Amino acid sequence: MRRAALAILALCAALVSACDNPRPREPQLEPSPQAPNAKTLPPASRSADGAMERPGSYAWDADAGAFTFNGQPLRAGRLWTFEGSTDGFVMVGGEVLPAETRGLRLAARAYDPILRSPSGLALSGARFNHVLVRVTRLAPSTDWDGALHYVTADHSESADFMAQPFQGAAPEVDETVILAYDMRNLKAGGDDWASSVIESIRLDFDNGAGGEFLVHQVAITEPPATESPPALRPKS
Repeated sequence: MRRAALAILALCAALVSACDNPRPREPQLEPSPQAPNAKTLPPASRSADGAMERPGSYAWDADAGAFTFNGQPLRAGRLWTFEGSTDGFVMVGGEVLPAETRGLRLAARAYDPILRSPSGLALSGARFNHVLVRVTRLAPSTDWDGALHYVTADHSESADFMAQPFQGAAPEVDETVILAYDMRNLKAGGDDWASSVIESIRLDFDNGAGGEFLVHQVAITEPPATESPPALRPKS
């Protein structure tokens, strides 16, 4: 009887001791690889090297660091060259990042993507009434737009105040163009730009998703000294 009691006590002690010992760790499996989310990728992996540049009266002079008209430099109220920075430009409906060397890479991820400049430009629309955008298309999309909207103290972005480029519309893939806008000749808005102080601009390249661009330079300049203002179109 005594031996049986001792055996029971020994068994209980062994069980208690086992409960106090930590459970051996189970090996952890490596997580399954996940496909990258396209919305988190850099906006473009393509290069603008070797892109053909469409000729026109407006051009970019890299040595002078200025846009020109028939070889004559234009005075800029604002000039953005995107050297390692977005220079305050932001995108809605897509991604925008500084390019590897210089320029602004952007990729449209949704319908009707838009690119906005910094606000607070405070530019005289009467004096600075040309907008020049040098851009290379890196990937195709559908439904080119090219519209330029703007903000003043009296109104926000609106279809009632917008322009279309008169030079350089609809670039092809691997083609560099200069989109030239004469803001004295709005598609909608009459002489609103010329009679306002401009606070910011907005660029609409494609209406659809999928397009990718490299924006090299953007400037708001005085008009060419040798150019006569075109007749204003009726407000649409």
